[in-house]
Amino acid sequence: MEFRQSSKLKDVCYEIRGPVVDQANALEEAGHSVLRLNTGNPAPFGFEAPPEILQDIIRNLPNAHGYSDSRGILPARRAVVQYYQQRGVGGMTVDDVYLGNGASELIQMAVQALVDDGDEVLVPMPDYPLWTAVVRFAGGRAVHYLCDEQADWYPDLDDIAAKITDRTRAIVVINPNNPTGAVYSEELLKGILDLARRHNLMVLADEIYDKILYDGTEHHCLAALADDVLTLTLNGLSKAYRVAGFRSGWLAVSGPKQHARDYLEGLTMLAGMRLCPNVPAQYAVQAALGGHQSIQELTLPTGRLTEQRDVAFRALNEIPGVSCVKPKGALYAFARLDPEVHRIVDDERFVLDLLLREKIHVVQGTGFNWPRPDHFRFVTLPRADDLETAISRIGRFLATYRQ
Repeated sequence: MEFRQSSKLKDVCYEIRGPVVDQANALEEAGHSVLRLNTGNPAPFGFEAPPEILQDIIRNLPNAHGYSDSRGILPARRAVVQYYQQRGVGGMTVDDVYLGNGASELIQMAVQALVDDGDEVLVPMPDYPLWTAVVRFAGGRAVHYLCDEQADWYPDLDDIAAKITDRTRAIVVINPNNPTGAVYSEELLKGILDLARRHNLMVLADEIYDKILYDGTEHHCLAALADDVLTLTLNGLSKAYRVAGFRSGWLAVSGPKQHARDYLEGLTMLAGMRLCPNVPAQYAVQAALGGHQSIQELTLPTGRLTEQRDVAFRALNEIPGVSCVKPKGALYAFARLDPEVHRIVDDERFVLDLLLREKIHVVQGTGFNWPRPDHFRFVTLPRADDLETAISRIGRFLATYRQ
């Protein structure tokens, strides 16, 4: 008897860790050095966790031997509430906060508790592909709304409105955006909230990069802009605090919760079914949110992350037939391959060929549910000199590459 994967996985994909990863692993096993630009993982590029976070975890290890409350430990949930109070979100209590093994686990829980077979969730295009994957896995349909490259990758409000149906349950907003690096204006966010208000939609706000901002750009916490729209805000420590391996995230509920009691009971049930989040990592939350925000030193005009963003933006745009909108936040550049110059018909093959020849691993644009094979995502975490070299090699590859 052959054991096959569940039919629920038929349309589920996650290309950031997809088939090309197997080839990259094989190259490393054969002794090659591969520059891994497929995931926003700060640690391999020399970004270290703030010492006060490590100290708090170590100090509290004796208290972390057993299960915690299924939502998470009280000091961490209280710190999350205080964080959003400072950002202007009202009406939130510790019972509205769920800690998780990274924001990714909580994304899955939030969607699974909401979506029935055939329900629709509006997801940006391009997107962080986990959102599309979990909607499909829950039996729903991810309906992709356009983010316009010609408008700094801002969502097209008219396109969103045109795609709302009687089966639409929620809208996902990723801000700052992965993969484009766009950071949305207050006016745009209010426009999205107005659509949610008029059509009784839940808003799922993915704000994991809310502290990684460049050029004085301001991040507007979506939940603070409307207290009459049910909003689930997802965030965590992985990026801004450089502890991706700790898997420490949270989900915070705000807005008219009285209309969502049944849904929240389901969310609480799912939280209990996983018993609890990783307890040692929960002790990092209070120290992180209440302590020195060292990420700001990295995003100053002279900071390392800003320097790397600038180098990547300049060098990518210097390649003939390649263009890139300047990222205002996050850790990525979403580069465009001019179809008149680079006639790519299969962008996964392009990414694989680049990997095999240059030992550089990027992710194809269609892996982010972009509809055409004319983009790729580039991680800006390596040091500036390494980025310069890597992009030069990509340019050299493209100069002779044909499909």
